[in-house]
Amino acid sequence: MLKRKYKGNRYVTFISFYLTIFVFFAGTANAREITDMAGRKVTVPDVINRVVAPSPYGFAMLYSVAPEKMAGLMSPLKEADKKFLNPFVHNLPVIRRSDTDALVKANLDVIIVWGDKNNPIHQPSEEKFGKLGIPYVYVTVGDLADLPDYPAAYAFLGDLLGKQEHTAKEAAYCRQTLDEVAATIKNIPQNERPRVYLAEGPDGLKTECDDSLHVHLLRLAGDVNVHRCHTSCHMGMEPVTLEQVTLYNPDVILVQDRAFFDKVGRDPAWSSIKAVKEGRVYLIPRVPFNWFDRPPSFMRILGLNWVMSCLYPKQYKVDLIQETQAFYGLFLGVTISTDDAAKLISP
Repeated sequence: MLKRKYKGNRYVTFISFYLTIFVFFAGTANAREITDMAGRKVTVPDVINRVVAPSPYGFAMLYSVAPEKMAGLMSPLKEADKKFLNPFVHNLPVIRRSDTDALVKANLDVIIVWGDKNNPIHQPSEEKFGKLGIPYVYVTVGDLADLPDYPAAYAFLGDLLGKQEHTAKEAAYCRQTLDEVAATIKNIPQNERPRVYLAEGPDGLKTECDDSLHVHLLRLAGDVNVHRCHTSCHMGMEPVTLEQVTLYNPDVILVQDRAFFDKVGRDPAWSSIKAVKEGRVYLIPRVPFNWFDRPPSFMRILGLNWVMSCLYPKQYKVDLIQETQAFYGLFLGVTISTDDAAKLISP
């Protein structure tokens, strides 16, 4: 009896040991450890199929990498935008960072957190996502929005999501555009660069200080923002008076709000300003994501081409129609006509 019991226990022990080994390898064979852009070691699935980036900064970039892997949107899509977005995302649910239940129910493989390269760890995200049992990884960019850091962000997301070939093309496009802009600006003296006023709000009397992340494109385009000050808060939208804008007398006005754009050319109060007199007032394109800002996204790479074309039409030679078609094909995954491109450029 004792001998048979011993053998039985040994048999059970033998089976338990190999079952443990099997479970261990089954659990790890489909996982890998990565180092995210904040330097954290994170275990994620080998193949990631469901992911969200619940921030305005990360959401758009995730779309440009892998729309078919997205499990949710930041906000409902506008009908006019759907024409320029992959049908896969048209009817996705809205999943916000604050909606813990929705994040859990989405059966996510990973959450992407957007962070500042100089201060990468976002404590509210740590506290919220750390309790969910879902892997989360950081993508970090200087000042949350610096375009020169986008190639590295694309490379990281390509490795994470198995889209290396696609993101290599996107990173190369970013680098080429930035290099071409820098080479052009280098040959234009500061006193020959047009002075630019960014008009925000329905009356055009909100703008951005020159150090704001919201005018990153104006810094890249020759540091041409007329409003020189220190940003009072992350949101920007600094109030100014019409008298102040008149004193600036900008050569070019870039406009965020359609209502203001539609009336500024007929408004006597603005008629003495150089940009209005010379017809150099431009409405910033914003379909399907803003080309300039709010929120800053990958669309600013095309937006930088647009800004340079507005400011330096003689020095910066680019076929903006063809560039827009190529960009929408690569980053948005849609084919657009020349008419579509023309309407996007000059809405």
